[in-house]
Amino acid sequence: MRAASLSIFLLHGGHLNHLDWYLQINLKARHLRLLVAIDTYRNLTQVAEVTHVTVPAVSKSLAELERGLGLALFTRTTRGLIPTPYGDCLIRHSKTMLAVLHQARDELKALRTGAEGKVHIGMLPASASVLLPQALSFLKQRSPGTNVTIIEGTTETLLPELWQGRLDLVVGRLPPPDSLGSFEEQELLEEPVVLMTGKHHPLANRKTLSWSDLAPYPWILPPPGSILRDPLERALEANALTLSNNYIETLSIHVVRAHLQVSDFIAVMAASLASDSVQPFHALPLSLPRLLRPTGVLWNRNRGLSPSAQRMVDCLEEAARHLMKDLTPSRPD
Repeated sequence: MRAASLSIFLLHGGHLNHLDWYLQINLKARHLRLLVAIDTYRNLTQVAEVTHVTVPAVSKSLAELERGLGLALFTRTTRGLIPTPYGDCLIRHSKTMLAVLHQARDELKALRTGAEGKVHIGMLPASASVLLPQALSFLKQRSPGTNVTIIEGTTETLLPELWQGRLDLVVGRLPPPDSLGSFEEQELLEEPVVLMTGKHHPLANRKTLSWSDLAPYPWILPPPGSILRDPLERALEANALTLSNNYIETLSIHVVRAHLQVSDFIAVMAASLASDSVQPFHALPLSLPRLLRPTGVLWNRNRGLSPSAQRMVDCLEEAARHLMKDLTPSRPD
């Protein structure tokens, strides 16, 4: 043990068992990186290659870590190193701590160089493809030195990244409240979803439609498990419309846009996309119930918002106000 460090702690009234002492005083960032690397590759030879050290050095570091904690973190098997429950726990927290350290590094670099920070954003593409670009435009007008990294994904892939600290914000349709856990949310835009086709679609020239008119046509659907799929199917069933076996499943707004232009498919999209000047679409005159929660932004309440992330939230709010004006029909004089 490091007697001096332990003595100082005890002089201040502390009481530590061996595990407490090791975690609070002796655990280093290199230990965290080692755990994550072993979990990623499950093979000491590969870990040694990517960390540019020898295999004996990796093995020695792991043995020292397990001995210091008094816990077995991995089980050696023919399939490689498999984390024990202790290992799973420490790996999970290691990823979170490394993400926080990387954020601190980015903020310190920004302060040193005169930049204004960096924001890592997860985007749910089907619901944030209009809002986020507008918000980025406002951000760059106000703060050119605030840089942004954007990753597209689903709720299932982005929320774990947000929880572990690899993302600062997630923008898109808000998930059900009971799935939020440690996340803070802010509603931004109450935007309906509509049934959409290309301008050339046989139904595009019809002033009125019944639900049965949709039956002959194929669909572009959100995948099973996505936020929209179940409520959409319930809405169609309520109108006695059975989906045909001719469909495409995707969350890619780019695929949806492109395919509607060259086919007779029907898709469900945010209403703001119907007025796209580059790729005009047609919203079918059939009303859907409210299928989803509003579009909004999420962050981890346990970490709060960095100054650059707060700037991004402010710009998202302004973009939402502008979009609401466009979505709200003007009243005749």
